[in-house]
Amino acid sequence: MFHYTPTHGSWLNQIELWFCILTRRILRYGNFHSPDELVTAVTAFIKGWNETEAHPFRWTYEGLPLVR
Repeated sequence: MFHYTPTHGSWLNQIELWFCILTRRILRYGNFHSPDELVTAVTAFIKGWNETEAHPFRWTYEGLPLVR
């Protein structure tokens, strides 16, 4: 069974924003000597994010509606 998800779906844009934050804060300049260190850093980021920064992303698109 296949499920088509359009690439412009709002949930997809929001998860892309979150991965961008993860990349900028942890992955881009991180120096990981093993996969376990990477997993530990990402897990710590997720835990900290959920405890202190988690919030809905505000949708700000004001352009033209998508044409089918």
